[in-house]
Amino acid sequence: MIHLAKEDIKHSLGKFIVTAMGVGMLLGIVLIMMGVYRGMIVDAEVLLHDLDADLWVVQENTLGPFAESSRIHEDLKETLKSVPGIDKAEAVTFQSIQLPSKNGQKKVRVQVVGYDVYGEIDPINPKRLIAGRKLAIDHYEIVVTDKTGYILDDTIHLGRHDYRVVGITHGSVASGGDSLVYLSLKDAQQIQFSYSNKRIQTDRARGIVNKDSHLVNAIIATLLPGYDVDEVAQEITQWYHKSVYTRAEQKIVLTRNVIEKASKQIGLFTAILVAVSTIIIALIIYTMTLEKMKEISIMKLIGLPNRMITQMIVQETLLLGVLAFMFGNIFAYVISDKFPKRIVLDPTDAWGLFGVVIVASILASFIGVKKVISADPAAAIGG
Repeated sequence: MIHLAKEDIKHSLGKFIVTAMGVGMLLGIVLIMMGVYRGMIVDAEVLLHDLDADLWVVQENTLGPFAESSRIHEDLKETLKSVPGIDKAEAVTFQSIQLPSKNGQKKVRVQVVGYDVYGEIDPINPKRLIAGRKLAIDHYEIVVTDKTGYILDDTIHLGRHDYRVVGITHGSVASGGDSLVYLSLKDAQQIQFSYSNKRIQTDRARGIVNKDSHLVNAIIATLLPGYDVDEVAQEITQWYHKSVYTRAEQKIVLTRNVIEKASKQIGLFTAILVAVSTIIIALIIYTMTLEKMKEISIMKLIGLPNRMITQMIVQETLLLGVLAFMFGNIFAYVISDKFPKRIVLDPTDAWGLFGVVIVASILASFIGVKKVISADPAAAIGG
């Protein structure tokens, strides 16, 4: 059988490849959008993995500091240590701030993690520490990520004090993609809960005393072997009137409640891009079919069946879709590192998109096929 599709493409190879590259860029953006969602999931689990806590104790009737405001007393950690099954318990704070940039031109949004330097749970993952050390004292030291631009021994002014950079991490991010920095619990409490001097003066004149300096956002705890995490969580909820989330429940809070809307928006945008790509492929095939209607009429006049001509159109469409998919993958991998947030390109997503592209190409070819079937062989004689 004559390879009609191959011979037809030869006559307009440059146009065919350029078209495939254009559609491929759209498909590449689809892959990037999928990678953004995957990256959000990975970022949401970074801090959970580093803290490695079995239970999260937060303010009653709240979802915890990742989803809404949560404030509880710091000394609750000592009480929780007496609960049967609790091995370790530590207080932590979380706060989003604008970190002064090193060059003084633009501030960097980060999330501050405050923890007890002398405590039993350390949120700084040693595998992420690429320079310097962890916090050693409970005042005026800070550990930052490499994305902030700071280096060891730099000084950062926060609140009323200056903090010296003693360590640098890589890959430490919050659920929203902001970089994580680490302070001692006392310093973090001072930044989060202490007011300005003028505010304190005004409050004292009103008879108000600031007593928030011993509050934290959550108490995290680990369990002794052999204890059921759900039973211990239920006991804390019953007797201490706090909301308690297990590791699995906290992951659900992060992946569903915190980034749910973003994931739906990304999913909708991805579906729109796939639909647009399908329409573009259909229009291109229709245009290519129109350009060779006289040749198709001649084919029909000399006796070629519609089946062979239809097969040519479908083959061209599938080849266009496959080439576009290949260009899309290349485009996605080339630009993925340029985005400010983490992009995770999963091969599973790529193969899923490949299946969608094949189906979309077949559907798009129907427009050209319909035009071929309706072609009049007499048009070849009429010029």
